[in-house]
Amino acid sequence: MSTDWRPTASPGMLRQRAALLARLRAFFQQRGVLEVETPLLAHAGVSAPALHNLCAWPQGEVESRQPAFLQTSPEYAMKRLLAAGSGDIFQIARAFRAGEQGGRHNPEFTLLEWYRVGWSYRQLMDEVAELLAEILAIPHAPELLSWGEVFEEYLEVDPFTAEVAALRAVCAREGLTLSAEMKACTDRDTWLDLMLGSLIEPRLPADRLVFVHAWPASQAALARLDTSGARPVAERFEVYYRHVELGNGYQELTDAGELRQRFAADNRRRTQLGLPEVAPDERLLAAMEAGLPACSGVALGVDRLLMLAAGAECIEDVLAFPSTRA
Repeated sequence: MSTDWRPTASPGMLRQRAALLARLRAFFQQRGVLEVETPLLAHAGVSAPALHNLCAWPQGEVESRQPAFLQTSPEYAMKRLLAAGSGDIFQIARAFRAGEQGGRHNPEFTLLEWYRVGWSYRQLMDEVAELLAEILAIPHAPELLSWGEVFEEYLEVDPFTAEVAALRAVCAREGLTLSAEMKACTDRDTWLDLMLGSLIEPRLPADRLVFVHAWPASQAALARLDTSGARPVAERFEVYYRHVELGNGYQELTDAGELRQRFAADNRRRTQLGLPEVAPDERLLAAMEAGLPACSGVALGVDRLLMLAAGAECIEDVLAFPSTRA
């Protein structure tokens, strides 16, 4: 008899999940941050080449109707709330990303996302550190490293200037196994993402939170650029603990014209990578034109957070029904 009807998380793990969700809500309620809900299905998808939406059509009308997109995060809708005057907000939401399956990935997962109006992304990093130290009982102070520093320290390469051939040579030197598709890749950011995830993350200090900040302008996503230095860098951070990426945050871009240009740049890169173009989210652009306030925001993976808190080895251990049993 088949047993794939059974949950992969134990009853004890389900209780730990419920307790974690309650602690997360209490953290923000104590700070006066408003909990909100936004749609899982929306008319627009995400243009970032590294992310892939799951799409839904009315049954029997696949050819005649435009798809609705299951959201990769609640970011776009939450920014529309911010532009409408919501003030500080948070959400614990289901999110969906096609093609993500593995020990730390499931196509459907839970995100904690929040925005602080008038805060810098440095202030937000402090709050992220407070939350994670509380949940994970981390005794040591966080470590802050710039994106350029981690490449230079762990791989002895300048990621801002190295060409693809040099990046490929570093991967060969480090003994990284490459797929045929990766061997043929000529996109610098794809190589840099691979190196960060495969070669640098496993070498970061494991006993403390590590914030990697000041990302390259080409990987700004929806973060504001800091143009005060020798080269523009994105006011963006990712946070890691025990070699696990937990969250991604920005000093949010508020310029609608700049965002439209970034959507167009995303589509040019998607075309180069053989991916379909994605129409820009006009409602988000309209909200930004109306006035997105200066703010910073971050998204944290709740399932990964629970894995670390519970000492779980695989994401399926903390999900009632992963995609293989949905």
